[in-house]
Amino acid sequence: MSLNDIILLLLCGSASGFLAGLLGLGGGMILVPFMILVFKHQNFNPSLIVHMAIATGMATILFTTTSAVRAHQKHNSIDWKLVAVLSPGMIVGGLIGGSKLFESLKTEWLSLFFSFFIIYSSIQMLINKKPKPGRELPGRIGLFSFGVFAGGLASLVGAGGAFITVPFMIWCNVKPHIAMATSSGLGFPVALAATIGYMYGSWHNPDLPPGALGYVYLPAVACIVTVSIFTAPFGARMARKLNVTQLKRIFGVILFFMAAFMFNESRKAFGY
Repeated sequence: MSLNDIILLLLCGSASGFLAGLLGLGGGMILVPFMILVFKHQNFNPSLIVHMAIATGMATILFTTTSAVRAHQKHNSIDWKLVAVLSPGMIVGGLIGGSKLFESLKTEWLSLFFSFFIIYSSIQMLINKKPKPGRELPGRIGLFSFGVFAGGLASLVGAGGAFITVPFMIWCNVKPHIAMATSSGLGFPVALAATIGYMYGSWHNPDLPPGALGYVYLPAVACIVTVSIFTAPFGARMARKLNVTQLKRIFGVILFFMAAFMFNESRKAFGY
């Protein structure tokens, strides 16, 4: 990688780590567009670039969430019982979505799907809709089913699942700070399952570049993780001091610009 590519990945790693701690986001949605630019500059096979960007972004979540969890645990903000109930379903969903299903999606459709996912996430950030006071979390079967759905969806877009688990928990009247901290605990199992799926589904692909373990590009992971593990605890500390609602709205606006980038990538892949 060139020096400019390394600097770009280090900056993105700083931002993704901070957001992982602040909002419970794994950072995949931030990293993917920038890694696409880096991988294009590296002249990777165009049919693999989006897959590799998503898979590599998910692999970094293994480290950013671990760092964020340690920071949140100091304040006892994580609902570990909820993590234990949701994790099995998310692991199953992550393995299913991250293996053959992920590989079977062509670049143009994967880019388009990712674009819609970003728009959905940005709308969730901007609306900040309040739940009905009497609503509670469903039982174990309901939570397992939701976990499978959330894990499968997260693995297809390279996110830790906070984009769907946080709104779901808040919708069920879990306190926002608890929901965001708990999503960090959920990020690791789904990231691990999806990453294993990515590597299994693409293991024998002859077009992968040197340094890739399946769709996961290890040099990029190293650059991002080097800084994100330090900025994640800082984000977790700031989450207890700042107006997170306003920050979510700012982040929601940023996501719209990222969605425009991914729509353009999809357009070019479709040949328009």
